[in-house]
Amino acid sequence: MNTQDILIRAEQHQTIVPAFNIPYLPMVEPVLQAIKDENSVALVEVARLEWKKFQSKSLEAVAEEYFKFANSNHTRLHLDHIPVIDEDDVLVDYMPYFERAIKVGYQSVMIDGSRLGLEENILATHKVAELAHRYDVAVEAELGAVVGHSKDGLGVSYEELFENKQGFTKISEAERFAIESGCDWLSVAVGSVHGAIADNLKRQKKPTARLDIKQIIKLKAVTRNMPLVLHGGSGIQQDYILQAVKAGIAKINVGTEIRQPYENTLEETGSITKAQAAVYIRARWVLHDFLRVTGTAKFLITPKA
Repeated sequence: MNTQDILIRAEQHQTIVPAFNIPYLPMVEPVLQAIKDENSVALVEVARLEWKKFQSKSLEAVAEEYFKFANSNHTRLHLDHIPVIDEDDVLVDYMPYFERAIKVGYQSVMIDGSRLGLEENILATHKVAELAHRYDVAVEAELGAVVGHSKDGLGVSYEELFENKQGFTKISEAERFAIESGCDWLSVAVGSVHGAIADNLKRQKKPTARLDIKQIIKLKAVTRNMPLVLHGGSGIQQDYILQAVKAGIAKINVGTEIRQPYENTLEETGSITKAQAAVYIRARWVLHDFLRVTGTAKFLITPKA
């Protein structure tokens, strides 16, 4: 079963597929073990910034570590956030990343053209989709801008961001994007925020976020019923996430929630083993208590004999 089918099935069952980001390679094993032990289905993913700003080394290094421990009855490998213009406002030669990812076994990929105008975002996404679809690889794109991945964090208070709908995905643009871009999933900006990546901010607690559920419902209605994605999943109030699932969110990215326990434990103890244990405990909490997706493997993936 490919990743696209899993997300569609998640929508049908009104559940969600978590996607755990990997900024440090030793996090792969405990995350995979937590997913298996909760009998859940989830993605393991890495973004370009996580080997540029953290220590996941490369998309190949994460794939190699993933396939050491992966169980296809529970997980798939996803390439997150390959930007056209990155968080430092640098233009990226993005196509080679997708070629490399497909070569080493990534089962879905994300092109991030959110810093482009609508026309340019559509063109970049379509270019990636043409390549990926030849290999049965699903493509995620982003429209609007989930804030937070900058040296200054949010730049404004969270309340001001939400009230002004800063960066929120526009309904009219989403309708056109869904028709013309060729993407399979759409990451939408509806109130969540990315974890900070600047050294002076990345250890701080994220603001408690909420979601514009009415906006999600409208976006779902105009995007040809494609699965919608929520980035910045850590820190969102649980009730909003549960409402968002019913409104059409099928995938949620989780990064800060498991990254900070790893970093804090490693700093306190100097032990990678103890840091891995902290990740395992927190990942199980995310799956069981926060997202309530324990047992989803029973109906999201048909087990292989």
